[in-house]
Amino acid sequence: MRVKPLAFPVGKDSISARLVEPRTGVPGVLFVHGWAGSQERDTARARALSQFGFISLTFDLRGHGGSSNDIQEMTREDHLHDVCEAYDTLAKQPQVDPSSIAVVGSSYGGYLAGIALAQRPVRWLALRVPALYRDDDWGLPKAQLDKEDLAAYRRSLVTPDSNLALRHCSRFTGDVLIVESEYDEIVPHPTIASYLSSFVRAHSVTYRVISGADHALSSEASRRAYDQLLSFWLREMIFGAR
Repeated sequence: MRVKPLAFPVGKDSISARLVEPRTGVPGVLFVHGWAGSQERDTARARALSQFGFISLTFDLRGHGGSSNDIQEMTREDHLHDVCEAYDTLAKQPQVDPSSIAVVGSSYGGYLAGIALAQRPVRWLALRVPALYRDDDWGLPKAQLDKEDLAAYRRSLVTPDSNLALRHCSRFTGDVLIVESEYDEIVPHPTIASYLSSFVRAHSVTYRVISGADHALSSEASRRAYDQLLSFWLREMIFGAR
């Protein structure tokens, strides 16, 4: 916490005082959903976090949910721009401390969040089943990427020197949460291991596996387990920083 000496008058006298305040102001949480998803589930999580005093922003990437454009035409570069614009919108809210922003990304949104680390000052980073993509064909619409090649790529251990997202993750010095689904056929364990091994400079890394869960958290039990895990971690990190 911060302690600031103050003095204020009482009649002709002066009162010595100290203002004791948290080291962070009101924290902001940015949610980034996955490919072909939407902000709907994240909005429910944001509502739950609001009771702890967190201000959250959920949004639909272009081509998703209520946002404009055709999903078939959107590139990773387009969606990275969306994430950065959403971050800036949250950081500009008068109640939000711009130095205390957490980003929560799921699947494709986790990958985008990893790249956004190089462009925006993220303090806390939560990645649920973060996807991984080759750096090649960055400007190609994401829907046109070779799915079989991606599946093979994700089954291999990838290092930061060969992948843009992992390279930015390797330079991150904040706190990290990585969540894996036990029965994930889209983001297999080698991809999770690639992310885990990249955060060499992180202040802390928390890793959890949701037992019985698939990639999409299809069951109510797995969604509840993730929601509780995320809420507990965010409270621990943010309240600890304050």
